[in-house]
Amino acid sequence: MKDLFGQAIHDYYFNNHPENLITETSITEEDEMEVSYLFRSFENMPLLEQKAIELSKGKVLDIGCGAGSHSLVLQNNMQLDVTAIDISEKAIATCVSRGIKQTKVCHILDLEENIQYDTILLLMNGTGIFGTLQDVPKFLHKLKKLLQPNGQILIDSSDIIYMFDEDEDGGKWIPGTSYYGEITFKLRYKNQTEDEFPWLYLDYNTLQNAAFANNLNCELVIEGAHFDYLAKLTL
Repeated sequence: MKDLFGQAIHDYYFNNHPENLITETSITEEDEMEVSYLFRSFENMPLLEQKAIELSKGKVLDIGCGAGSHSLVLQNNMQLDVTAIDISEKAIATCVSRGIKQTKVCHILDLEENIQYDTILLLMNGTGIFGTLQDVPKFLHKLKKLLQPNGQILIDSSDIIYMFDEDEDGGKWIPGTSYYGEITFKLRYKNQTEDEFPWLYLDYNTLQNAAFANNLNCELVIEGAHFDYLAKLTL
């Protein structure tokens, strides 16, 4: 991958002529994303993210940390032992420059299992990294291995069924045969286009069923204003 997401983060922080990210999915048109949003303070975070941060405790793993805004609040404001990981080298370089003490360029499936965590965070549609519904068990199995016996996984997502048209009977018209939350994602930045990649939105009932099937408890913590939610998974 070209790491355009990380490049945008890096350019913004180091004032290297940053531009907005252009996003497009298999079910939406092109849209602009202001990179400054990734550097938001706690006060400017959505309620779901604020709640996840407030519930965090102990040793924390922030998966897909991006620019590191969640990790900074946990480390500096809450004095927690937090490790921020991301697959983007440039995002992690930015996190280091912002003062995050423990970082790692790593895919979650490749993270060593000799350290366990009290809180594992997956925010900004944390289910996205699962990619497809078929791969959810593989990721949940890995997360279980990284979790302390009394630990918690705090993860958010959205039910995107509202984005599909209704048929004459009031049901939803969903093209294809795959789960409707499986989409493909494209990024464009400074006239470069990232290779298309899969991204998963999970409705809460589907997440809950997957959790139960993999011997995890699942609790709905809070619902957002637009079909989004925060859930807590425990052993």
